[in-house]
Amino acid sequence: MNNLHVLYEDNHLLVVEKPENVPVQADASGDADLLSIAKAYIKEAYHKPGEVYLGLVHRLDRPVGGVMVFARTSKAAARLTAQFKDRRAQKRYVAIVDGDPKPYDECVDWLYKDEATNTTRVVREGTPDAKKAILRYRTIARENGTALLDVSLLTGRPHQIRVQLSSRNLPIVGDMRYHPRAKAGTQIRLWAYELSLSHPTTGETLTFFSTPPWTEYPAAITVLPAEKVCSGVYVDDDMLVVDKHAGAEVEGELLGELSALFDPLYPVHRLDANTEGLVVFARTEQMRERLTDAFYRHETEKIYHAVTVGCPKEGRIVHYAQKDADGAFMRLCRKDDPDALRMESEVRVLERRGDLSLVEVRLHTGRTHQIRVQLSALGAPVLGDDKYGDREANRRYKKRRQMLLSKRLTVLHHTFESCKQFNLNDFTEEKR
Repeated sequence: MNNLHVLYEDNHLLVVEKPENVPVQADASGDADLLSIAKAYIKEAYHKPGEVYLGLVHRLDRPVGGVMVFARTSKAAARLTAQFKDRRAQKRYVAIVDGDPKPYDECVDWLYKDEATNTTRVVREGTPDAKKAILRYRTIARENGTALLDVSLLTGRPHQIRVQLSSRNLPIVGDMRYHPRAKAGTQIRLWAYELSLSHPTTGETLTFFSTPPWTEYPAAITVLPAEKVCSGVYVDDDMLVVDKHAGAEVEGELLGELSALFDPLYPVHRLDANTEGLVVFARTEQMRERLTDAFYRHETEKIYHAVTVGCPKEGRIVHYAQKDADGAFMRLCRKDDPDALRMESEVRVLERRGDLSLVEVRLHTGRTHQIRVQLSALGAPVLGDDKYGDREANRRYKKRRQMLLSKRLTVLHHTFESCKQFNLNDFTEEKR
C-alpha cells in the first residue's frame, strides 16, 4: 500500500481510512502495517528527521476497514486514549449479515477471549476473565436473505461485533472466523464508517466518515453520512428515496443533510416531521415535474402503519374536514360546508394487544394530517399524537410523538418499503 487516504490532519491528530486486510501494526505476517505507513507519511510530508512519533489509541481487526485516528503528540495520545476508554469517543459500523435481524436490538453478552487461538466466544456471566459486551444495531435495508446493519458499540471487546452477531444467527458475510458458511476468498462486510471524538486540545467535537467500497446496497451506503436523519432506500440518476427518521423536517434538516450528498435535489411531497418512513426526492427538473404530477393526481399508492389507542373500524372510511386559518389543524365538518375537503382511507387492523392496535392505512386522498384526523374520528387515535389524540394514554405510554410510519410507497411503477416496523410488545405503560 503506497498511498494513505488521509481524512483529516493537524498538529495533534491524523485521521485516515484503514484499507481492508491491512494490519494496524506490525505482526508476524511481516505485511505492511498502517502505523508504519502513517509514520512514513508524516516523515515525508513534514520533512521530519529521525523517528516519527505516532500514538496508536484504538484498533480495528485486520480484515476490517474504515476510520482510524492516530495521535501526533503524547499529550493527544493520553487524552484520546481516555476518550476511547470511557466511551466518549463514538464508533459506528456498518455490516452486512446473513439472516433475519430485528428492526432494532440491543445485544448484551459476556465474552471470553482465547489468547491461544485469538478467538472470542459468548460465555455465561460469571465465567472467569469474561467481560461484558454491549452493542446496539438498527436494520437499514434488506435484500436477498441479507441485511445491512448500522452498529454502535457501547463497549470495546476483541471481535465484539463479529461474535455477538454470529451468536444470534446473524453472521457477517465474509467473516472467515465466525461465519460457519463463509466462502473462502470473500471479503468481510464490516466497516467502521463513522468516528466522533473531542479534539484533544480545543475540545471541539469532530466527526469523520468513511464509505465502504462495496457494491451491495448502493443507496444505503451512499446515504450513510446522513444516517442521523434517514437511511437510503433507492437511488438512480433521477430519483432518491430515503427512510426518514422521526423528528426530521423534510424541507429542513433532511433536505439539508442530503443536499450535501446530492446536488441538485428537489422535495416533491411532504411527511410530518414526527412521522417516520419513506420520502421521495427528484434529482432532475424533469423528474421533479413527473413526480409532482403523480402525487398531485394521486397516481401513487401510499400505505402507512400506525399504533392506535383502541381498535378502529375496518374498511373504507370517508370524512370531510376544514383547515383552520394557518393550516395547522384540521376540523371535521359536513360534506356541504364551505371549503370542505374529502378524506378517504382504507383501514385494516393487523394486530391487537391490550388497548393498543397495529393498524394499516391505505390513503386514497392526501390531506393534511389525514390519518391522524380520521383515526381519531374512529375513536382510535394514533398513540403519541397530542394534537388529535388521547393525551392521558400518551402519558401512560410515555410517547411524545405520533407512532405513524410511511411503510410502503408505489410511484412511477416503483414500489419501496421501509425497514422500520412497530412491535406492540415494545409499548409498555408507565407503572404508577
